[in-house]
Amino acid sequence: MGNQRKVLAVVSFINQAIGGWISPCFAAISNMSGTSSGNGLLHLNDVEAGLSKDNADLDHHLDPDAGTSDPFDIAHTKNAAPETLKRWRQAALVLNASRRFRYTLDLKKEEEKEQRKRMIRAHAQVIRAALLFKLAGENQIVSGAPVALPSACDDYKIGLEQLASMTRDHKLSALEQYGGVKGLSGLLRTNLEKGIDEDEADLLNRRNAFGSNTYPRKKGRSFWMFLWEAWQDLTLIILIIAAAVSLGLGIKTEGLKEGWYDGGSIFFAVFLVILVTATSDYRQSLQFQNLNEEKRNIQLEVVRGGRTVKVSIYDLVVGDVVPLKIGDQVPADGVLIAGHSLAIDESSMTGESKIVHKNQNDPFLMSGCKVADGFGTMLVTGVGINTEWGLLMASISEDTGEETPLQVRLNGVATFIGVVGLSVAVSVLAILLARYFTGNTEDPDGATQFIKGRTKFDDAFNDVVKIFTIAVTIVVVAVPEGLPLAVTLTLAYSMRKMMADKALANTDTQVRRLSACETMGSATTICSDKTGTLTLNEMTVIEAFVGKKKINPPADSSQLHLSVVSLLSEGVAQSTTGNVFVSKDGDDVEISGSPTEKAILSWAIELGMKFDAIRSESTILHVFPFNSEKKRGGVALRRDRNKDMNGRNICCPGLLDRSDAEVHIHWKGAAEIVLAACSGYLDSNGCLQSMNEDKEFFEAAIDEMAANCLRCIALAYRLCEQEKVPSNEVSFDDWVLPEDNLVLLAIVGIKDPCRPGVKDAVKICTDAGVKVRMVTGDNIQTAQAIALECGILSSAQDVTEPIIIEGRVFRALTEIEREQVARKIMVMGRSSPNDKLLLVQALRKGGDVVAVTGDGTNDAPALHEADIGLSMGIQGTEVAKESSDIIILDDNFASVVKVVRWGRSVYANIQKFIQFQLTVNVAALVINVVAAISSGDVPLNSVQLLWVNLIMDTLGALALATEPPTDNLMHRSPVGRREPLITNIMWRNLLIQALYQVTVLLVLNFRGMTILQLEDDGNREHAYKVKNSLIFNAFVICQIFNEFNARKPEEINCFKGVTKNYLFMGIIGFTFILQIIIIEFLGKFTSTVRLDWQLWLVSLGIGIISWPLAIVGKLIPVPKTPVASYFIKPFQQCKRSRDA
Repeated sequence: MGNQRKVLAVVSFINQAIGGWISPCFAAISNMSGTSSGNGLLHLNDVEAGLSKDNADLDHHLDPDAGTSDPFDIAHTKNAAPETLKRWRQAALVLNASRRFRYTLDLKKEEEKEQRKRMIRAHAQVIRAALLFKLAGENQIVSGAPVALPSACDDYKIGLEQLASMTRDHKLSALEQYGGVKGLSGLLRTNLEKGIDEDEADLLNRRNAFGSNTYPRKKGRSFWMFLWEAWQDLTLIILIIAAAVSLGLGIKTEGLKEGWYDGGSIFFAVFLVILVTATSDYRQSLQFQNLNEEKRNIQLEVVRGGRTVKVSIYDLVVGDVVPLKIGDQVPADGVLIAGHSLAIDESSMTGESKIVHKNQNDPFLMSGCKVADGFGTMLVTGVGINTEWGLLMASISEDTGEETPLQVRLNGVATFIGVVGLSVAVSVLAILLARYFTGNTEDPDGATQFIKGRTKFDDAFNDVVKIFTIAVTIVVVAVPEGLPLAVTLTLAYSMRKMMADKALANTDTQVRRLSACETMGSATTICSDKTGTLTLNEMTVIEAFVGKKKINPPADSSQLHLSVVSLLSEGVAQSTTGNVFVSKDGDDVEISGSPTEKAILSWAIELGMKFDAIRSESTILHVFPFNSEKKRGGVALRRDRNKDMNGRNICCPGLLDRSDAEVHIHWKGAAEIVLAACSGYLDSNGCLQSMNEDKEFFEAAIDEMAANCLRCIALAYRLCEQEKVPSNEVSFDDWVLPEDNLVLLAIVGIKDPCRPGVKDAVKICTDAGVKVRMVTGDNIQTAQAIALECGILSSAQDVTEPIIIEGRVFRALTEIEREQVARKIMVMGRSSPNDKLLLVQALRKGGDVVAVTGDGTNDAPALHEADIGLSMGIQGTEVAKESSDIIILDDNFASVVKVVRWGRSVYANIQKFIQFQLTVNVAALVINVVAAISSGDVPLNSVQLLWVNLIMDTLGALALATEPPTDNLMHRSPVGRREPLITNIMWRNLLIQALYQVTVLLVLNFRGMTILQLEDDGNREHAYKVKNSLIFNAFVICQIFNEFNARKPEEINCFKGVTKNYLFMGIIGFTFILQIIIIEFLGKFTSTVRLDWQLWLVSLGIGIISWPLAIVGKLIPVPKTPVASYFIKPFQQCKRSRDA
């Protein structure tokens, strides 16, 4: 019964999720006992739960940070185990968890998401089981029962429910009843070859009838939610309570007119902090929503009106014809029209990692799955919420964030500062209370504030509340909840600027993981593809050899026998995943496909190839899709004997007799690999020649073309006897195409010029200490020539192994040898995706921070393994994009360099902000502590400290965390994984500024009355307020001036480029104007008085001295060994001795 209840719970959940349409089935199940069906479903869930646990254990075992003693020392959050992420959260001192952890991964929600995924994945089985139970109970299950013809739906002869039911339950009988795919296309008014028309009215009708390819998403949080979260800071709540008590006591003792100022001013200051915090966070959340929307908006190819066009996944409609190739995501539910070796990874929907082969016996395709192998075309039958994927996405669409290594480390810094601040606050509280109750605290007039037995309870209570408020405010200032958030703010700002900056219009990127941009700043090596990244990806056939004859120009068919042209045309047309669209008048020809395919198709068209005629006159029997491991692809086809594609008889002198052989097998791929499988070749006259004597000629031709930076592709074919061809579709799936005794038809050289500016980009990386390595599947000579042209290799004389190496050689090395060789490699040719993965692993083990580019499905493991995976937006498959961290939309290497620049900018900006914030923290804490211990009073009260906190926490982050990158960033070495966040230079700068501020302000605190000649003032309380107002004003102005110093921690000129940063100048101006308003007009709230112009000049003078002081400070040399290491070493030695 327990199992039955679980099944019912699952069905109930799904029933609610999908609108209650399985309620009748639910009733049928409820009358059943807990039989094998229920147990089977539970077993599936139990197995999945077990797998999840095993995977978590495995992740923990492999987690390099799992054994470290410091919970904040996480170098790589990309694949960090949940235990590691929990550990640092538990170690953090947090007074406002909702704010501190807002943009980190919500571990609880992530766990709930996985549970919900498992339940929704299982719902298809539950629904099918429910229907079977219901039908069985009514004795309606009849083998081969006819399917009722669908009722009309508006302009279509099939309804939404019939389509959804057929696809969801994989009803092959229903599809056959509709007349197969062809009949179904007629019901949907779709041409299987040309697709639907690009008519807006037709598209609108289809959306109205069958829905759009979108799903409902949870709305983002409103501004009021951010306000609610911002005030839930424990310290702010304590301050609000203190303000309320102060307000009540003030009104009681002094009346409403004068008594509300103290409490009201704290209320106002707290409200201002909450408002600014909520506004900042709300704007940031909107930025994240835009980034996530970009991530989901996949561009895909569809066939409309006979043309292959690119559309957004959201624009897909029922009836669309979609080509699918390896690495694509199935964009909607559908039925297979035709395909070859099509294998689908359905793990995203079923939870099982089994690859399913699709054919006419199993033609149903589920949205959200990935194409693991082969290619084909599908007819869309279900979109959006009418698919299982849409239901899943609608349920889990809320993004739960992520954390970055810098964010984790900053939480460690924030925790350390918070502990210090809390200790200081408790100490100040204890000292002030002790001084007060022992009668050592005096008011401005010199009278003792507390006299035992004389002081009224209300007065004493009010004084204690003020003391308590000061202590809490110190905690507010000391615990920097905004410090980790500054990372997210900087990253989000960097993303927006990278996409919006006109200067970066050619360097479009899409960031999938925020941490990648940060990690990119630490990259020490970039393993880059050649094609499309270092080159333009604009390919043209510029050389061609047919036999031993070089065809010049390469597309001159008059130099070739008709039989050769026919075989070449046949091989090119049938072994391509591209397409050729010819307009009705024949003048306009559009070619689609990969750049290599387009180049070869264009060449064949110029030779005289009639693409559609060839495709229609010959029948494809079996396809071996191009494989990046084998570097070639093949196709078996049946055609009319002894006729070309136009039906003309062909006379082939010297050619093998083809009268008994109707099956041709065409191969196309890397020239030297295809050549190795050839035993003969056709000369330009169509005569068959032996390869034995002429193989060296072709090898030399390939080497010569490769040395000229050409990609060499060979086309070959062979005949296959009819009896060796499988007779049924099942046998075809296991048939291995013969790849020996081939006849070479042609070798073509394809030119793909280097991108303009790529040499400069490579040089920038080299100067910045980032080593660029080329990893390509091309011939080693081609790779060498391109590397020399791009500047990756300096000269041909220096090129020796292992600087330039073939993938097979690297693959054959032992693991230790690979680690030793990897650092020396500059170019790897003829590499497979697995070679790229091995190289990435070897480099990372050697301590490198590795960025790797990839575009193919097989690149996914390397992209996942690398510290930063960069996929290509144009040529990249959806599988590659999902495994990557950043998508380079224009496939340009210069964009990769820009990401490095912005990544370094993020790190530098965070360091600037830390330096600024620590300076304020140290100065404010020391001033208040020293004053409290010595005099029993503090010069900076709670409202003033809240204003300082606002300048420091939110406005300071906005000003410093949004500094644009400078060229100077690319003239320094990458920041190592374990380098301290606070460098010696930062310690020097902040200690000099903090020491200056503390010294000046404490002198003013203790000797200010004399220095300012206020002792003669008849009103001692007013004189006291003037002194404290000057201290507060000078302290704030010191922070304003110090913000300029923080901009350039290492450079003498801190004003360079400041006028171009409008946000920084705006915040500085806004802060200064508000300070004037506070001092001159809001004195009642801040317990200050107006200052005359002389004291304003004194304040400005104190602030401006920080500039020359910073210049002098930057001339002081600092040791290379981090200061932190001197404190850490004793602890590490102690720990090691204890462990020993």
